[in-house]
Amino acid sequence: MINVTRLYCDKHTPGDRLRYPKKGSERKPVVVWNCTSACNLKCVHCYSEGLTTDRASELTTAQAKEMIHDLAAFGVPVLLFSGGEPLMRDDIFELASRAQQAGIRTVLSTNGTLITSAMARKIRETGFAYVGISLDGVGDTNDEFRGVRGAFAQAVRGIENCISIGQHVGLRFTMTGRNIGELPAIFDLIGNLDIPRACFYHLVYTGRGADMIADDLTGDQKRQALDLIIDKAAAACEGGQVRDILTVDNHCDGPYIYMRMLREKREDAPRVLELLRANGGNSSGIGIGCIDNVGNVHPDQFWQSVEFGNVRKRPFSDIWTDVSHPIMRGLKDRKQLLTGRCSASNCRWVDVCNGNFRVRADAVHGDPWMEDPACYLSDEEISRQES
Repeated sequence: MINVTRLYCDKHTPGDRLRYPKKGSERKPVVVWNCTSACNLKCVHCYSEGLTTDRASELTTAQAKEMIHDLAAFGVPVLLFSGGEPLMRDDIFELASRAQQAGIRTVLSTNGTLITSAMARKIRETGFAYVGISLDGVGDTNDEFRGVRGAFAQAVRGIENCISIGQHVGLRFTMTGRNIGELPAIFDLIGNLDIPRACFYHLVYTGRGADMIADDLTGDQKRQALDLIIDKAAAACEGGQVRDILTVDNHCDGPYIYMRMLREKREDAPRVLELLRANGGNSSGIGIGCIDNVGNVHPDQFWQSVEFGNVRKRPFSDIWTDVSHPIMRGLKDRKQLLTGRCSASNCRWVDVCNGNFRVRADAVHGDPWMEDPACYLSDEEISRQES
């Protein structure tokens, strides 16, 4: 995640301790658990398309509790309950409570349509630190992406229900060529509802998203979108409303922000470069991991095609520290493996980007170490001659 508010506006926000660890080599992973394949929507870009749909084979409550115990002992700081739609799993509140009792911060990633007033109270009483609710536009645009009419209105009610009782909540928006025109309206919604946090995701070409490569933003569109996001974050800060504004799944956003600040002759630009280096860039297989609904462990939530083991057979802690798998071994220290524009000899941002998203390279090139096709920086901007 690239924290626009922290980098460009120099405002501290929740989660900074995870994004800028003092010792990155000792970082324990945030774990995304796709706790169920069940879902009440049909999102066109859903990365979870590859989850096993036989719900009888999903981790049982007892198996999930054993998994959580191991995660806590290993030092996992955050367990993110995702899906499918995680609120369709009957024991989610029992398991979230168990995780919190074990010292793990819990986060909920949901489409928001099931968050009635009563559900919002249950979420807050259970102790979820944050609820991320996904929207892909306003009104009909969102409903077309989500595959169900009325999804937008239900999700907005879910956000409002969380805000009304003091539950920390945020909005998630995946940027594509089909909905990028909705970005100003999304910021209007953020302001009107006083949503404290918003994450703007770059498209990842996995699951159903694999069919949307042609709908990804062009390089110019990504620049324009990021400039708008920066401007909106800055305007909110200047107006006394510090919102946690982030971009996700494209670490070249960090160098782009830094270079913009250099063009603006900002004296604090070196601070930004220091933070980006502390963050370390993409951390698939390092600072983030995924366990799917049947217990398979993946480098991140998008890379369902690569499995390292199953928590039914081996603890996550053992699987995560075992580098016998070539991709796990490579992800832990990938710089020497990167090729194309992402290679250390070609790109001066390797230390702050870490090769960006390897799953996109794998999806497009069939080679996880090739260049990330979603990088929009020019050859001149990445050239080491510009250092």
